[in-house]
Amino acid sequence: MAVNLKGRSFLTLMDFTPSEIRYMLDLAHDLKAKKRAGIVNHVLRGKTIVLLFEKGSTRTRCAFEVAAMEEGAGVTFLDSGSSQMGKKESLEDTAKVLGRFYDGIEYRGFDQKVVEDLAKFSGVPVWNGLTDVDHPTQILADLLTIEEHCAKPLNQVKVVFCGDIRNNMSYAWMYGCAKMGMHFVAYGPEELKVDENILAAAREVAKETGATIEVCHDASCLKDADVLYTDVWASMGEEDKIPERVRMLTPYKVTMDMIKETENPDVLFLHCLPSFHDFETTMAKTQKEKGYDIREVTDEVFRSKHSVVFDEAENRMHTIKAVIVATI
Repeated sequence: MAVNLKGRSFLTLMDFTPSEIRYMLDLAHDLKAKKRAGIVNHVLRGKTIVLLFEKGSTRTRCAFEVAAMEEGAGVTFLDSGSSQMGKKESLEDTAKVLGRFYDGIEYRGFDQKVVEDLAKFSGVPVWNGLTDVDHPTQILADLLTIEEHCAKPLNQVKVVFCGDIRNNMSYAWMYGCAKMGMHFVAYGPEELKVDENILAAAREVAKETGATIEVCHDASCLKDADVLYTDVWASMGEEDKIPERVRMLTPYKVTMDMIKETENPDVLFLHCLPSFHDFETTMAKTQKEKGYDIREVTDEVFRSKHSVVFDEAENRMHTIKAVIVATI
């Protein structure tokens, strides 16, 4: 069946069928191969997009800018200091104005309702670059990376997310695995309660796709994992939460012992980045001096043969390019 995503917004993977997600992944594989072969299409020549960033990022901004420009589109970047959205101008008014100027809008920030309202009022495709409850462009990049490094088809892959199982990456993985018929395990402390509505929605989809969506607090769930995934325990601005996060999450730090517990010599380690894996950052160094080791993964794992984090980071650009090309 032909897939046509023109004019569609990309707010969450839950809005797409497995075949539509498969189409975007196949397109990303194709666009990546063409880039490496030096084939330039410029299919977005004459198009323009705007990036709205209320929350900073390295990979998301660079991936969108490079992806759009390589295909011939113009790009405008607006951070919270450059836009009047929500301050001197309502979100609705801003969306309607930007929809007159641009062919697509990317939003990276906090509330999922913001990206939904941008799509509602702008009249052009809107892409979710990250919210507090979802990160769909990251999951596309992760799926592409798994396909490049794992011999199994996606519907036979087991992903274990270790650590803060209530965060947007854990929820985004639930959605992605549910849609693609995969086995997902949220592995973290019992005191961190997963959003029951998100869990229920993922499990409802899983009934149709054959996926397994689990929450586990015991290390036995690591056995036969094909992918171990984690994320930072505390972001900038959350320093007051670090003592409690370290206490709760240290048992779920990804170590070589955890790698061995999978009993899979080919298990992959993925991370959305940035990562605290050593003490070469100001935040990790400062917290270490205070007696807190905030590393969610050891440097040994991060630099090991299991780690494909930089292939994964590169794939942000290829999958984002696929999303832009497919929708505008």
